[in-house]
Amino acid sequence: MVRSETEPNRLIHEKSPYLLQHAYNPVDWYPWGEEAFEKARKEDKPIFLSIGYSTCHWCHVMEEESFSKPEIAKIMNETVVAIKVDREERPDVDHIYMQAVMAMTGSGGWPLSAFLTPDLKPFYGGTYFPPEDRWGRPGFATLLKEIAGKWKTDREKILKSSDELTKALRAHMESQTAQAETLDERTLKTAYHELGSRYDQEKGGFGSAPKFPQSYIHSFLLRYWKRSNAQDALEMADKTLTEMARGGMYDHIGGGFHRYSTDREWFVPHFEKMLYDQAILSKSYLEAYQATGHEDFARVAREIFDYVLRDMQSLEGGFYSAEDADSFPPEAVEPTKKSEGAFYLWYEADLIHHLGTEDAKIFNYYFGVESHGNVENDPHREFSGKNILFAAHTLGETAQKFGKSEGEIRKIITDARNKLLEIRSKRPRPHLDDKILADWNGLMISSLAFGARVLGEDRYRDAAQRSADFILAKVKREDGRLMHRYREGEVSVTGFLEDYAFFTHGLIDLYEATFDPKYLTEAQFLAKDMFRLFWDESGGGFFFTGKDAEKLISRVKEAADGAIPSGNSVAALSLLRLGRMTMDREMETWANSTVEAFSAQLAQFPSGFGQMMIALDFAIGPSQEIVIAGDGDSALTQEMIRTIYSMFLPSKVVVFHPLDAADAESIRKLSPFVQEQVALGGKPTAYVCRNYMCEFPTSDISKLRKLLS
Repeated sequence: MVRSETEPNRLIHEKSPYLLQHAYNPVDWYPWGEEAFEKARKEDKPIFLSIGYSTCHWCHVMEEESFSKPEIAKIMNETVVAIKVDREERPDVDHIYMQAVMAMTGSGGWPLSAFLTPDLKPFYGGTYFPPEDRWGRPGFATLLKEIAGKWKTDREKILKSSDELTKALRAHMESQTAQAETLDERTLKTAYHELGSRYDQEKGGFGSAPKFPQSYIHSFLLRYWKRSNAQDALEMADKTLTEMARGGMYDHIGGGFHRYSTDREWFVPHFEKMLYDQAILSKSYLEAYQATGHEDFARVAREIFDYVLRDMQSLEGGFYSAEDADSFPPEAVEPTKKSEGAFYLWYEADLIHHLGTEDAKIFNYYFGVESHGNVENDPHREFSGKNILFAAHTLGETAQKFGKSEGEIRKIITDARNKLLEIRSKRPRPHLDDKILADWNGLMISSLAFGARVLGEDRYRDAAQRSADFILAKVKREDGRLMHRYREGEVSVTGFLEDYAFFTHGLIDLYEATFDPKYLTEAQFLAKDMFRLFWDESGGGFFFTGKDAEKLISRVKEAADGAIPSGNSVAALSLLRLGRMTMDREMETWANSTVEAFSAQLAQFPSGFGQMMIALDFAIGPSQEIVIAGDGDSALTQEMIRTIYSMFLPSKVVVFHPLDAADAESIRKLSPFVQEQVALGGKPTAYVCRNYMCEFPTSDISKLRKLLS
C-alpha cells in the first residue's frame, strides 16, 4: 500500500519536529510504541527503526531519496514495520541501538538505520543508505528485499545473532563499572599528556578533520593549568578557542557556533547550530577570559549569548533546540531545493552592493572574501562562487594595509556586520527545531548565569531565570518528576539522567547569579530525586533512565562524553558543589562513588572523559567555599562579587548570607555552616574557606583578592 501525498501517516499526531517532517511520507510510519511492536508481532515482520533529528542533513537526504519515493515506500510497507524516532526526544532508544550498530559495523551516525526482531532485538544496521546500489554496496531498496528474504528463509540465524548481540550489549553495560582503580592527580596528568599528544600545534584542536568543539576538554585544560601551572595546557586551550572563533565554524555576522568543522582549519563547517554547543562553548570562552583577560574571549561569549537570546529563546522563556544547516538560497527566484549553508554564505558582488566599494574592500580583506568564492573543497557543489566568512587577517594587518587605525577598522567591521545581520535576517531562514528540552536548557541556564557574573550583564541572569522558571512551572510535574520535552503546550517523556544532572547544574549557577534560595532548594530536591530514580545500588553511578521509565532491551549507564558531556560526570560535579554549599556529606559521598564507579575506564583513557576529569579535579581539591555576609545591595558586596568572578576559580562555590532575617533563615536551613559567618561590624564580610577550613574574614577587597589567589 502507498499513501496519497495529501494523506498523512501516524506521525501527524506527534509533537516532534523531526517526526512531523516525515508525516506526509508514503511510508506507513509508526512512532516508537506498543502499537508498532504489536503490529510486528501480529504480522510476523521485522522492524525497521530509523532514528534522526530535525536538523540532520543526511536524514533529510535519505528522506528525499528513499522515504518520499512511492516505489521504495511500497517495499517498506510490505516487508517491515517502520518506526521513526527523534533521537533528541528519545536519547535512551538512540543510545542502545547506536551501540548495536557500532558493534555491527564499527561506526555510527545519523540517520541511524537498524533492523530489529519484533521483540526489539537488533540484527542488522547502518546509517545512511542510498536508494540504489552504488560502488558495490546495496541500495536501500535492495537491502529491504534481502532482509525480507532472509527473514523468511533464514529466521533461526537472525534470531540467534540478535540474541547474541543483545547479550553482548547488556554485558557491555554491566561491565562499565566492573572494577575500581585509584584515581588521583596522576590521572589528571595522564589526561593532559594524552591531549597533548593529539594536539594540532598549528590550528589548535585535537586530531584531524573533522574537528568537533569539545568544549569540556578546553575547560579541563584550563583547570589543569590552574592546578599545575603547566603553561602549555593554557596554550592548548587558548590557541584552540582562538582558532575556532577565527574560522568559518563561527558565525561572524550573527554570533554562535556551527556544529563542527569538516576540515582541519575550522574553515568549512557543517552549518547546523545546536543549543548545547552554544551553552558549553560560551562557558569555555568565559573561563578562558577569566584565566587570560583576553577581551576577544569575552566578546565571543557575548556574541553567542546575543544569538541565543535573539533567535533561540521562546516567548515563554525556554530555549529552542537547534537550527538546520540547510535553507533555500536567497538568490533563487522560486526556490525548490534547500542547500547547506545558504543562509550564511555571501557573493562578493552582494557585499559590495550592500556595503559600498570602500567598506567592502576592508570587510572582504578582513574576512577572506574572494571574487570567485573562497571554498575550494566543495564536493557537493553547494558553495560555488560563494564565500564563508572567516577572520583571514587581524585588525592590525587590515589597518596597515588600508592606512587606517585599528579603531577605525574595528568600527567599519562592526557597522558592516550590523548591516549584514539586518539584511541576512530577511533571507529564508533555516528550519528551527522549536522543542524545548530540560537538559539542554539546563546547560544554557548554567552558562548564562555564569556569564551574568563574569561579564556583569543582568540581562543574561534574567534570561536564565526565565528559562529556569519555565522549566520548573511547565516541565516539572506536580509530583516533582522532571520531564524531558515540551512543545506547543505538551510535556512528554519522563526525564533522563541528563535532564536531572544538567538542570541541577544550571540551578546551582543560577543561585550564584541571583542568591535566591529557591533555586538552591530546587537543586537540592532534584539531586536527591536523581539519586532515588537513577542510582545503581549494585555498581554505583547513575543509569541513564529512571526506575519508572519504559523498560528497553538494556539499561544504559555511561560516563564517556559525546557531543554533550555525560550525565554521570555532570551529576558528580553538581553533587560535589551542592555538598560543599549545603554541608551535605551524603551528596559528596554519592559524587565520589560516581567517579569511582567508572574508575577503570577513567584510568585506562582519562582524556576520553573530559567532563569527568573536571569533576575529579574538583573532588581532589582544594576547593573553595566562599561566603559573603551583608547587604546584597551594598556597593562593597557587589564589588566583592565582581572580584570573585573576575578570577578563574573553577573549584569554588559561593553562598550569600543576607542581613534580612527571613532571607537569612532560608539560606541557613540550606547551608547550616553560614550560621556563624555574619557581617562583622555591620559591613559586608567575605569568608574564604578551603575544604571547610576558613581564613580570617575580611571586608577589604585587596585582602579578599589575596585570599582567593
